[in-house]
Amino acid sequence: MKSVGKSFNKIDSLALVTGKPVYTEDLALQNALVIKILRSPHAFARIKSIDVSRAEKLEGVECIFTHKDVPKTRFTLAGQSFPEPSPYDNLILDELVRYVGDEVAIIAAVDGKTAIKAMNMIKVDYEVLEPVLDFEKAIDHPSIIHPEEDIHLNFPTGMEKDRNIVCTRNDSFGENVDEVINNSPVVVESTYYPQAQAHAMMETFRSFSYLDHMGRLVVTSSTQVPFHIKRQLARALEISPSKIRIIKPRVGGGFGGKQTSVVEIYTALVTLKTGKPSKIIYERKENFEATNTRHAMRIKVTIGAEKDGTINAIDINALSDQGAYGEHGFTTLGLVAEKTLPLYNKVKASRFFGQAVYTNKVIGAAFRGYGATQGTFAVESAINELSAKLNIDPIELRLKNLVKYGETTKAYGKPIQSISLEDCIKKGKTLINWDEKYPSREVSPTKIRSVGMAITMQGSGIAHIDTSSVEVKLNEEGDFTLLISATDVGMGCDTILTQMAAEVLDTSMENITVIAADTDITPYDPGSYASSGTYVTGMAVVKASEDLKTKILEEASKLLDIPKDELELSEDVVKSKTHDKLISLKDLAEKLTVGPKGKHLIGFGNHGSDVTPPPFMAGFAEVEVDKETGKVDLLNYVGVVDCGTIINPKLAKIQAEGGIVQGIGLALYEDVKYDPNGRLQSNSFMQYKIPTRKDIGNIIVDFEESYEPTGPFGAKSIGEIVINTPAPAIAAAVYNAVGVNVRHLPITPEKVFMGMNK
Repeated sequence: MKSVGKSFNKIDSLALVTGKPVYTEDLALQNALVIKILRSPHAFARIKSIDVSRAEKLEGVECIFTHKDVPKTRFTLAGQSFPEPSPYDNLILDELVRYVGDEVAIIAAVDGKTAIKAMNMIKVDYEVLEPVLDFEKAIDHPSIIHPEEDIHLNFPTGMEKDRNIVCTRNDSFGENVDEVINNSPVVVESTYYPQAQAHAMMETFRSFSYLDHMGRLVVTSSTQVPFHIKRQLARALEISPSKIRIIKPRVGGGFGGKQTSVVEIYTALVTLKTGKPSKIIYERKENFEATNTRHAMRIKVTIGAEKDGTINAIDINALSDQGAYGEHGFTTLGLVAEKTLPLYNKVKASRFFGQAVYTNKVIGAAFRGYGATQGTFAVESAINELSAKLNIDPIELRLKNLVKYGETTKAYGKPIQSISLEDCIKKGKTLINWDEKYPSREVSPTKIRSVGMAITMQGSGIAHIDTSSVEVKLNEEGDFTLLISATDVGMGCDTILTQMAAEVLDTSMENITVIAADTDITPYDPGSYASSGTYVTGMAVVKASEDLKTKILEEASKLLDIPKDELELSEDVVKSKTHDKLISLKDLAEKLTVGPKGKHLIGFGNHGSDVTPPPFMAGFAEVEVDKETGKVDLLNYVGVVDCGTIINPKLAKIQAEGGIVQGIGLALYEDVKYDPNGRLQSNSFMQYKIPTRKDIGNIIVDFEESYEPTGPFGAKSIGEIVINTPAPAIAAAVYNAVGVNVRHLPITPEKVFMGMNK
């Protein structure tokens, strides 16, 4: 192939590194009103009264809105296709505030200084309520976080809001799990606590709005889900979706956080009420305190096995800390099991029971890995504990029990049409030099080096739900325009989708102009989440490009008087397969676009999938543990990925490296911490620690390609899977070094030291 499988630079890389004005704040109108939010100082309280009279009189203040001034239709801000599985439990402003940082009033002024001054002049009288801060005590807590009766569910999800239960999942497969476990000679049972994690994207949440010349609302936003935002705003503001246009410029990172529309509703409201352009730019502190995080969870895993390592049953029981509102609660919880149980397909039985609960904390929402990360930490840690109990090499234990090509998984019934996981494990074993290093070796009287490993799977898009649409057109000069609404949030999907179009149309990438994510111009796409860009939108690009290619050949056939089947499109020329007759695309386009019978050739492609083919990965960690302090240094991390056909090796490697680093942060450093009153303590990069280049050791990424027959050119996804393995692999390495199982992330020196000195 000429384009697919080749390492091209990102098509927007030059603009980004030279500082071109391409981000949301760069594009905001200079006269836009500046919006600031007055936030609750209490974790749970009712607003008894609010006095904005002095603040409204301040010169330069345009408007102030409280819960009395906004629509009362409940909605969800989760960026998911309709019908959303998240409850409609939110209001623009509510008289109940449910976490420290919840919105109390919206202030718009001529500049930020004036807005802040006005905000400080607002007087609020609160009735402080007892908050729910421990998610393990949330069910049947005396405080009911959502007592309102107008919460709406699009379909039953097991909500019991009067018990603070957001949703319930209950799945079982095969034989009776309890009986199989009870009859197993070896049982491992442990409880794990993957913690909340902040997205820590470089560009904070931001948006600006204005009314166009027709009075339509135009919202420019740093978002992953422009079409979902359009639907959300229409519901929350009680206006027609046809009156709204959403534009996504370049996005400075999302990692799932911007799959929730955190800020767009405030600029939209102010602009609709005032008729003036407005903007909101979150400060870093707000980005921590008032957006969303990964769900913290408690996950109990029970495994029953034979003495030879054959796994008979896996039982997962999960409790998820949803925070104040129910965004992404049901779906994230489900992936705890959906992306772990199918890995081990020799079991006789498996089961998953999970609940998400409301608490008075920052909202748990989408984060790269989306529940699979938490589930992988728990299940893979339990598998490693089983290998230690049986004294079987964890690699051999996994190879004995893995799902294989051609099988349909007993859990969730997923067909496996592409898998090279066994090869990933074997290659990773070689790259980390496992046989020489496992389980550990002493390098000094106080330092021990050891290795650990884990495997994982993810998905590619959402089966039966999301559908992407693409258009590609032949321009009058013979070049192409690709119209997509997939949202490039830094991972390079604009580039790889261009590569696919170039491959089908046999043209250069420079000959294709990409227009992305403008709901007035580009066709529908759910956005960037669920690892859908390459697999779902990629197939839509292929279909649209093939449709256009067919139309080009049909028109060339008429002009050249040669049957279409005897023509081929090659390097921007349509030519006969048997003789010298040809026509360039430039000449063809010119002939088609002049005269009364002129026409414009456009290819259309839509794609949704009945399956979500899993990518697979094996991760290997080598650590050095200081026995005197418990400090863990990561020396080497090897990740070997099966993502089907690799469309762009350079971008795939960067995706893998970035995800592994985020996984290392989850394993060793990052923690969302609250004080006893529910106030976030880790609200800056001084308190919230993400790994630097010095913390991540040497990262080695490699691939073992498979071929996915339902994917574009055989490709699957890579974006999410790469974050999942570091936490369980590093935890296993720590155990192999000093015999301490740290089951509550992150793995800090204190936890290791205390474990060694019980």
